[in-house]
Amino acid sequence: MMWYNNILETIGNTPLVKLNTITKGIKGTILLKVETANPGNSIKDRMAVKMIEDAEQAGLLKPGGTIIEGTSGNTGMGLAMAAVIKGYRCIFTTTDKQSKEKIDALRAFGAEVIVCPTNVDPDDPRSYYSVSSRLEREIPNSWKANQYDNLSNTQAHYEQTGPEIWEQTGGKITHFIAGVGTGGTISGVGRYLKERNPAIQVWGIDSYGSVFKKYKETGIFDKEEIYPYITEGIGEDFLPKNVDFSVIDRFEKVTDKDAALMTREIARKEGIFAGNSSGAAVAGLLQLKDELTDDAVVVIILHDHGSRYMAKMYNDDWLRERGFLKDEKLTALAILKKRGEVPIVTADVGQSVIETFNIMKTLNISQIPVTQHGMVIGKVTEADILHALLENPALRSAQVAEICTPPFPFVELRTSIDKISSLIHKDNQAVLVEDESGKLAIITQYDIINAISE
Repeated sequence: MMWYNNILETIGNTPLVKLNTITKGIKGTILLKVETANPGNSIKDRMAVKMIEDAEQAGLLKPGGTIIEGTSGNTGMGLAMAAVIKGYRCIFTTTDKQSKEKIDALRAFGAEVIVCPTNVDPDDPRSYYSVSSRLEREIPNSWKANQYDNLSNTQAHYEQTGPEIWEQTGGKITHFIAGVGTGGTISGVGRYLKERNPAIQVWGIDSYGSVFKKYKETGIFDKEEIYPYITEGIGEDFLPKNVDFSVIDRFEKVTDKDAALMTREIARKEGIFAGNSSGAAVAGLLQLKDELTDDAVVVIILHDHGSRYMAKMYNDDWLRERGFLKDEKLTALAILKKRGEVPIVTADVGQSVIETFNIMKTLNISQIPVTQHGMVIGKVTEADILHALLENPALRSAQVAEICTPPFPFVELRTSIDKISSLIHKDNQAVLVEDESGKLAIITQYDIINAISE
């Protein structure tokens, strides 16, 4: 009989898997270190347990204590998993750009999650860094893991991930590539590998909107480089202590679009269900492919699992709305173009119910948006009017505002016909959209059928 005493003992010893289709024609051997094999489905399991164990030994984390951390999800998963085994409470702060799946996963382990705004400075009291620090001050017997500046993060990868990669490649590794967020993975692995062979190249993957690349190349921390971006898990708007720039030979920036599309390509062409930062890392490799030779052995960290990005990178409508995906299916824009320009009819909140009904009857329409000062605030359908008058005939002269219901959903011009169709049903007969000129337009079930049948 063989077993582990608890789930934490299964962390590590993750496989190396060769990329074949995506890297066809690229010199060298390209390998993924598949960290989704960890029980929490990410590389963060390693350093989460290490930080907790080091804090316990230092007397910073005491029995029955509360673990507090600002996390995009993966570190929180590792901390929460360890907390279940060790009997700690967890409170996590995260940003509103993180996927819902990540937040739901943290809550599944019993953690409390506080969502904070992304587009604020780190020292802003609303930021997820500041909120987590405040909670540590206010909650008795609490400990903030502080993955960005806690050097146990780097040490975990120096002790575990680096030696695994060296052994798995038989010491033949020539290049190591990882997305850089907290910096612990690339700094710990990179330091270990360079101690074994100083010629090994360590390449960090950065995102546009992050400060790492320019700081490495110029030594300048440029706030003008900072702006919001979509890619999760890499890049920062400050310099974590775990980012050891002396270990990282170069940074390569990858766009949000390239990272998102490559995330999907890894699944479709290699059968590996990867997360967003893994897509960025592989996209970065392709941008640097001309620097590889036939004897190159490249190891890329596959940071986390694709299941945490189902509503984002693996959702066609989400990608299409951001212009990342070509409009292969009919979209709201295509439906409007096929239909031609049809002025939308609306009812002002001040109109009477019977006036509104007469407009609908005259124009042979069964629903009408209700506006106030030009803004859509609701809708009225034939059924709404019928039910209202059956209950109270005196409502004929009442303002239509008294019987209107919530407005039709708004969609983007890039929204696919599949998404639009899912929004139209017996309780909601249309959607609203702004056309290319900014004018309000309505799409009904009839418009969809007409567009398909042409």
